[in-house]
Amino acid sequence: MRIDVLTLFPNMFSAYLGESILQRAQSAGLVSLQIHNIRGYAEGRHRVTDEPPYGGGGGMILKPEPIFKAIENIAAEDQQVKPKVILMAPQGRLLSHAVAVELAAEPWLLFLCGRYEGIDERVRQHIVDDEISIGDYVLTGGELAALVTIDALARHIPGVLGDEYAAERDSYSTGLLEGPHYTRPEIFRGWQVPEALRSGHAARIARWRREESLRLTWERRPDLLLTAELDEADKIFLMELAQETMVK
Repeated sequence: MRIDVLTLFPNMFSAYLGESILQRAQSAGLVSLQIHNIRGYAEGRHRVTDEPPYGGGGGMILKPEPIFKAIENIAAEDQQVKPKVILMAPQGRLLSHAVAVELAAEPWLLFLCGRYEGIDERVRQHIVDDEISIGDYVLTGGELAALVTIDALARHIPGVLGDEYAAERDSYSTGLLEGPHYTRPEIFRGWQVPEALRSGHAARIARWRREESLRLTWERRPDLLLTAELDEADKIFLMELAQETMVK
């Protein structure tokens, strides 16, 4: 998979993309990540990339010329495939597990990071294919949002995670929050690892994990239970949780 990023601050990406899973994915040839400076596509001695908005108002707006030039030049590098251009913007559709899986299936993504007051609307209308937001708040620019999105989608690219089924067990992949985990030592400051996890009984361990996932979702994100796939055992367990809550 190829991922390109257009930004005014390319140095913001080097540290994060050069570590851990994303670094290993690049070294293994599973993901190609290229960062481009928008200023490098601007014209004139001063390479101006932003101007005040028409009609007045505060802030500066990113100009359309360097953005169009950058995207068109990058897209011309491959005559067989075209990148899906994604603008990181508060107005975009909300990033979710399903969106991350969807994006991971694309062969080529190009993320455009806005700055200042935003970008010229003609960019949004005529060259952007999709818009993504990571939450109902405003950031200084799209760089952090792009990193979050890249990290989330990269986990679903085959081979990126050491365990091919790891992403399927993450929170939200089953429609529920992921339950708790334990490791050695068995007893720490008097707190012991649950007996079910020490039993060595695969079915018992699987059921304990499922119930703890249901419990955590019930307590923190009950809205997810409305759309999660639940079997009869799950429903019985949730009824028991509801009764416990009523008693309390």
